[in-house]
Order: sequence, then C-alpha cells, then structure tokens
Amino acid sequence: MFKFLPGPYQPTIRRLWRFTLLGLGVFMLYLLAVSYNLFNLFGTMPGLRTIENPSSEQASEVLSSDGVLLEKYFVENRTPVEFEQISPNVINALVAIEDARFTKHSGIDPRALFRAVSGVFISAGSSGGGSTLTQQLVKNLFEARSDRYKGLLGDIPLLKMLIIKTKEWITAIKIERNYTKQEIMTMYLNTVEFSSNAYGIRSAARTYFNKEPSELSIEEAAVLMGMVQNPTRLNPKLHPKAATDRRNTVYAQMVKYGYLSVERVDRLKREPIRLNYHVENHNSGQAPYFKAVLKDQLIKELDELNLSRAEDDQLDLYTSGLRIHVTIDSRLQRHATEAVNEHMRDQQQKFDAHWRGMVPWRDENGREIKNFIENAARRTDRYRELKEVYGTDEKAIWQAMRKPNRMRVFSWKHDNGFDTTMNSLDSIRYYKRFLNTGFMSMDPNTGQVKAWVGGISFKYFKYDHVKQSRRQPGSSFKPFIYATAIDNGFTPCDRVVDQPVHFGPEDGVPGGWTPKNSNGKYSGQTFTLRKAIGQSINTVSAYLIKKFGPREVVKNAHRIGITSPLEPKPSLCLGAYDVSLYEMVNAYSTFVNEGKRWKEPLVLTRIDDRYGNTLKNFNAEFEDALSAETAYLMVHMLRGALQEQGGTAQRLNTYECGKNNEIGAKTGTTSNHSDGWFMGITQNLVSGLWVGGDDRSIHFRTLALGAGGKMAMPAWGMYMDKVYADKTLGIEKVPFKKPAGTTLSLDCSGYGSGADSIQVIQPTVKPREQDGLL
Repeated sequence: MFKFLPGPYQPTIRRLWRFTLLGLGVFMLYLLAVSYNLFNLFGTMPGLRTIENPSSEQASEVLSSDGVLLEKYFVENRTPVEFEQISPNVINALVAIEDARFTKHSGIDPRALFRAVSGVFISAGSSGGGSTLTQQLVKNLFEARSDRYKGLLGDIPLLKMLIIKTKEWITAIKIERNYTKQEIMTMYLNTVEFSSNAYGIRSAARTYFNKEPSELSIEEAAVLMGMVQNPTRLNPKLHPKAATDRRNTVYAQMVKYGYLSVERVDRLKREPIRLNYHVENHNSGQAPYFKAVLKDQLIKELDELNLSRAEDDQLDLYTSGLRIHVTIDSRLQRHATEAVNEHMRDQQQKFDAHWRGMVPWRDENGREIKNFIENAARRTDRYRELKEVYGTDEKAIWQAMRKPNRMRVFSWKHDNGFDTTMNSLDSIRYYKRFLNTGFMSMDPNTGQVKAWVGGISFKYFKYDHVKQSRRQPGSSFKPFIYATAIDNGFTPCDRVVDQPVHFGPEDGVPGGWTPKNSNGKYSGQTFTLRKAIGQSINTVSAYLIKKFGPREVVKNAHRIGITSPLEPKPSLCLGAYDVSLYEMVNAYSTFVNEGKRWKEPLVLTRIDDRYGNTLKNFNAEFEDALSAETAYLMVHMLRGALQEQGGTAQRLNTYECGKNNEIGAKTGTTSNHSDGWFMGITQNLVSGLWVGGDDRSIHFRTLALGAGGKMAMPAWGMYMDKVYADKTLGIEKVPFKKPAGTTLSLDCSGYGSGADSIQVIQPTVKPREQDGLL
C-alpha cells in the first residue's frame, strides 16, 4: 500500500490517487467491455482472422498477350502495389503531412491525440488530426464505422463516437502487432481514396499523372498526399487553387521534418501543378468493345469456379482483383484502332458530302422513309421512360422528347466529343447519320484473336459490330460456295461462262429469279473459277449453287465456321443471310489453317486470383472441316482478288503490305450498298472489316462509294502496313503453307479453253433480274 506523509494536503492527494486508480480501473473495464462486446452494447470489431487476412475491393485487370494492361472491371478502381513499387517521395510526403511519428508509435500517438484535443478545447481551433495512419487504415480497410459493427449504444451521438474511436484504437494496436510498418504503409496507400474514381496510389498515379507509383516526383507526390485529407475538395483537376495551397502545405511539412530544404521548396512552390489527367472508367481502355463482350464469358466461368468454393470465398469479377490473361496483343490492337479510326473518319467525310442537304434514310427505291426518326425514337429508353410517366398521353410524351437538353455528343472533329444543346429527336437525327464499323484480326495458326474493334466509339455507340451484330455478307460469302465446288472435285482452272442462270419453281423460287452482275450485264466471257471469284462474278456463284444445291452449301459453310442460321435458298449465292464478322474471320481462318476449323476463336488464356494463383487455363480446340488440299486451293483462289486481271482487291498491290507478299482477299457489298465487307488473309493473320450504317436504310447510293473495296478494304491495308512496319511483333511477309507431300498444280495454262469442262445451265424462261452484289 502507498503511504502518504502527514500534512495538510494528505487527504487531497489520497483522493486524487483513489480517483486515478479508479479511473484507470474503469477505463480498463471499459476497454475489456468494448473488446468483448459486453451484452452487445458496443458492437463487434474486426477479429484476428479478419486482421490477418484483410480484404478490400480490387479491380480485376485484363492483361494482353504481351503483358500490357488493356482493361479493368471494377466497382472501385483499385489495383494494389508492393512497397518496393512506391516512390520514396510518396512515403516521405505522406509521413510528413499525415503522421510524422509513424515509425515511433504503436498505432496510437498520445502526443498527436493530446495536440488535437487541446486544439479543440483550448485554442478553439484545429492543431492537426489525432488519428495515426494505422487508425486511418482501420477506417479504410475494415469499415469500422459501418453499421455492421454497431451495438445497442451505437445510436447515442457522443457515446457512439467514443465507442468508434475506442474500437479504432484497439484494432490499430492489433494491426501494429501483426504487420510491419512497411506493410501498414503499403496497405494504407492501396486503400485510400483519391477522387476521380481512383482508389489506391497506383490508380491515382495513373489517373492524374499517367505514371506508375514508382515514377512519381516530389511535386506529384506532394499533390497526391495532400489530397488524402479531403480528396474531392483538393482534387487538382477540379480545384487547382485549393490543391496548390495544400501541396505547398505538404512542402512545408517536408521541410519541417527534414525531407526537403527551404531553398528547394521555394523553387517548387513557384511551379504550377502539371497534370496528365485521364479518368479510368468503363468507357476507357484500349479494347472496350472486347471487354464488354468478354464479360459474359467471364461471368459464366466464374459461376462454374464458384461452385467448388466456400460461400465466403466467392469470386466476383468486379471486386476480387482477378488477373485475366487474354489473346489480344496490345500492339496489334493499337494498330487496328488507329487504322480503323483513320479510315472511318475519311468515310464519314465522304458520306456527309454525299448526302449534304438531304436525309440519308431511304427505302429501296431511294425515297425518304417517312416518320423514320419518330419510329426510331419509339425504340429508345427515353421514350419508354416517358411512356411510364405519361401513359397514353402521346402529346405529353412528344413534348418532352422535343425539350432541349444540354449534352455531349460524338464527333470525329473532337476527341472527347463536344457539348451542345439538342432535344431527343435532334440527337437521334444526329447519330443516325454516322457510319459504323467492326474489325477483328485473328492468328489462324493458333486460333487466337489478336485485335478487336467493335465500333467507332464505345462511349457513344455501345453495340458491338464484331460478335453481337449480324449483317448480310454479300459476296464475301462466296468462298463457301466455291469451297463446296472444290471439295466436290472442281479445280481453280475449271471454266464457266458468264451468262444468266435462272432459278425457278424447281429451285424453290416460285416467281423465278435470275441474279445479275454488279454492273447489270452478262459478258458472255469464259472465266476460270479463280478469276471468277477474283472478279466476284455473280453468275458463276449462281451456277455453282445451282449445281450443288443450297443445302450442300449451307452444310459446308457451317462446317467451315459459319454458326448463324442459313436458309437453303438460291439467294445464298449473293450472301443474303446475316452473319457476324466474328464467325466470318474464324471461317476464313479455316482456309489458312490447312482445313482445320477452330471450334471457337480463343480470347481467354488464363484466369489468376489476386495472389497469382491460376484458377483456370484455356486452350483453343479444332476439328477437321476441309482437306488440306481443298483449303490450300481455296487460299490460291482468294489470292486471285489481287493477282487476276480485274480482281476486286488489286488496289492492295499499291500498299506496302501488298508488295512481295502473298495475300488472299474477298470483298463484299450488299444490295443498295448497305454493307461493305473486306476479308483479308495472310499466313500469320486473318482479318475482316465491316462498314455500314446501324440502320440498313442508311447507305451510299453508288457502287463507286459503297462497294466493299471502297468502304472497307483501305482500313485493312492500313492495318497490315502498320503490322509489318512494327518490327517488335516479329510478323513477316511469308508464303502460305503448302500441304506436305501435295502434288497440286496451280498453273492453268494449257488446261484447256472454253467451257468444255463444265456444262453451263441456260435459263429456260425470261429472267426477272435483280441487282448484283460484289
């Protein structure tokens, strides 16, 4: 027992000691009560298991085949880094401004806490925060202030804050016992918010400065660490003056604690904040259309993986921090995007000039479609929303549709669009005038998709024109007809006369139909099959489909790679049934891949969890569709588009990619020029392009502008020029592989003349002609 010396203050001292010891006892009992949540009065806290295995929402990253970050799936845009990946400038700035005694305390800093309290109660102001970085980490990482940890006393205002602070202190001490200072610092920087949809230091560095955390300078680190106090109010993009003042405060603290000299700070303060600002969102990234289409496959794969995982260990595409490895090559994707954008900008200028002063929505006879915009408006979400509000009151609905609104719209002249005022009908009228596109490039030897451009701007046109969209392929469908002939014993040297071929009731066409060539004429000339496909002679494909029957062609097209439903009708000879670019590129790859058809183009190679553990691998599978000889003959036939006189792709010979190279190609143009296609093959890449209006009634009026060789082919040529110029890819001009041991002869000289080898069917009734396609 304590013994107090006699004196006049003995009773007072005794009482002070008693109150002190009693207070300490009560405080210890209070801490125990909070720790064990006595009678559920205080609520729970993060347990030891939770502290040892902290979890935060992390973005899942899509990584290209060459290791470049392409896209992200996220709710909070957060990608963690290791301590070694963080610039010392960041560490020094953070410690100076937020927790100067970080290396000295054990989670709670009594000195800082006393300073904060005295600032409030003594000087009636703020003398700095009392929370350490460890306490702030508790708030960020464990959501310690959320209702999940609330007890029965959690709604009493002042008591609520005392309990919350107590829990943060206790949890901070536990964290300090379980982690090193470096680990705590890293966790903090990976969890803190920086506004502009950036969570964690890596996302912040990329968003504001387009750098990795290891590359941040003192100036940049000071800006970011200054934001920690209030990310929105101190956002340098939105509030530059406030951000500059806060940055200078960080400088002052760094001088105070010896990280910077006064002379250097005096120079730094005179410099403005220089941003390289780019907000990462679901519209950004190098392959946004690919990412949107890939999402469905990923969700399906994760659902299957989750069947064997514990309920508290389920994988989520947007929060689990997965590493998704895909087949897209970032360099090829960049080349494709640049080529397509350059070409589509040019096509849009031509289209606007072609329709200047007129509306482009026309029927088959060239007449303006009445109420086209109004009918399109009825299919919009805006109209359906107004319908729910106003019911059958059409007058009120259309009045709301005509109300002007401020909006940002797409434009080829402005990279990020431009702001304007339009009503809903004007907006529809504006967007309907744009041509759109789809482009896909694939390695036929591996089945891997290497580039994917689904449209002209994902932000403004969400619909994917690679896999989601299906359009008539026109003459780009003809190779499947010719492959049927080759597979049935015909050769590229067999000859057919360009003359009318009639389909009647016996062919399933009761009214009769005779297709004609794109120029509306029949030359009467004799064509080898190779020259016929090279020039896209419609009568020859009509003859072949008459010879073998539409059902045989449908069977072969499906076997080679077309997956869309096809009706077995003679109009197949002009490519009259809708297919996707995705399946067309895969089907053309079958010709290059020695007749082996990839069951599905490969887009996904591996999924890893956030710790680098492989969850699933993916491989491409193939099946035999054609003999190697037939496939090689089809490659030879497709080369005729560049080599035969009058070939539809001869312009490619003027591109660098066409010089001293083996290329096969096929153009496609549909009725009224609604769709322009180009399919190009090399030994290393098979690529296809579609161009047209989202509505089929919106198109060029002449073949000179609307043919596939004009609307689509130039982008393919520009893309391949870029590919061959990029030596880092290692893609060279190489000949097509010839089947081993083959004795095929590709020389038609001396084969014979005339049409001796093929009996040409003559029309037996007066034909009803239809415009041709090429």
